[in-house]
Amino acid sequence: MKVSKDELFAKIPTADEAAVDAALAAERTGFDRKIIVLDDDPTGVQTVNGIHVYTDWSEESIAEGFAEKNAMFFILTNSRAFQAKQTGEEHWKIAERVAAEAKRTGKPFMLISRGDSTLRGHYPLETATLAHALEESGERIDGEVLMPFFKEGGRFTIDDVHYVQEGAELTPAGETEFARDKTFGYCASDLKEYIEEKTQGAFRAADVVSISLADLRAVRVDAIVSQLMAVTDFRKVVVNAVDYVDVKVFAIAMMRAMKAGKNFMFRTAAAWTKVIGGVADKPLLGRDELVVKGNKNGGLIIIGSHVKKTTEQFEKLRELKDVKFIEFHHLLVLDPPKLTEELKRVIAETEEAIRSGVTVAVYTGRERFDAGSEEESLRVAVQISDAITSIVHRLSVQPAFLIAKGGITSSDVGTKGLSVRRALVLGQVAPGIPVWQTGPESKFPGMSYIIFPGNVGAVETLRDVVAMLL
Repeated sequence: MKVSKDELFAKIPTADEAAVDAALAAERTGFDRKIIVLDDDPTGVQTVNGIHVYTDWSEESIAEGFAEKNAMFFILTNSRAFQAKQTGEEHWKIAERVAAEAKRTGKPFMLISRGDSTLRGHYPLETATLAHALEESGERIDGEVLMPFFKEGGRFTIDDVHYVQEGAELTPAGETEFARDKTFGYCASDLKEYIEEKTQGAFRAADVVSISLADLRAVRVDAIVSQLMAVTDFRKVVVNAVDYVDVKVFAIAMMRAMKAGKNFMFRTAAAWTKVIGGVADKPLLGRDELVVKGNKNGGLIIIGSHVKKTTEQFEKLRELKDVKFIEFHHLLVLDPPKLTEELKRVIAETEEAIRSGVTVAVYTGRERFDAGSEEESLRVAVQISDAITSIVHRLSVQPAFLIAKGGITSSDVGTKGLSVRRALVLGQVAPGIPVWQTGPESKFPGMSYIIFPGNVGAVETLRDVVAMLL
């Protein structure tokens, strides 16, 4: 049932954030862990800046990440586009390689599985696999923390219920379109019940540890540390949060528990990575930082996501008269000969417009493919993403800027279309909308690449970002 955000928030006590910041800074002393974030799509860097993202998990890339001066690095797995078997295999491989590099360097570490703030993805498979692989390598994992809070996207957890903001109202996550996802659907909005549902009863709701807003706002760090110290046997911990101060208080408690010898796995949205990684705030990026200097070509926008918010944002984008819209008939992936001709048409029209200085939006038709099974739906979604990504890969002209809309789409555009292996996160163009700077190995080196999640922003946000760049 929807509730008023203002009414619900009015009941939550305030906290002295300046005092919390000072305590957090003091607690960082002696907390010397390399933080590795496994991102199941490229939108997980939506709160950080000055951090590198690796698009493979070879021993070389992991060693490079460990050698960085930064405390944290990201590995883009894009596992939300994987079938379950591949997800398990690759996460086992990553955990083994991370553990081996930690032993080689003598560097303690922590792993974060950055997942969707609307609770979609391969959970609990990914974190369970990571934990089991680490334990095989000699690590002990006492528990798992779930924190899907993501302020920039309007995702809040109150009394263990996770909410998605829609206008002035908060909707329990289990009642949103995201819960009806063909591949990663669920029913529960209470995170304790969500855990029981997704683990098929292996972890019961009644056994989940809850970190309350009351304790967080009262800065009862010792009480929270006591809760964490009692966690064993991979027991689940749910963190309530409605603002960054809640995450900061929890970070103080978590660092204290880890210094005392506890070890945790993390399944969180992007807020936790920013706080635990000590990433400073940075102003939103502007046109001068995003458009290629001296490039008189048009920009390119790739729209692949089919969630309701993307469709609404796409309709608003159509208000811009200076953008040329080209529909890619995505269901032709089911007819390969016709698909080949369709891609030739789209690429030719796109290149002609970009060369003439016109910004192009290439979009998949809004009709969804209903395959029946979860596996088939995901397989076709990946085929569609591969097809639209090939448009970027085959471009012979560099656009002035590039935006990709949607999780799987933006990952494939970055890794397959632009051939990025290591990117620098410049910051955000709007709250929750990150920007990569492509590496020297990429198709267009040094270009700003805007990763626009399917489920983030107001109806006008895509239109406003594009208008700023024109």
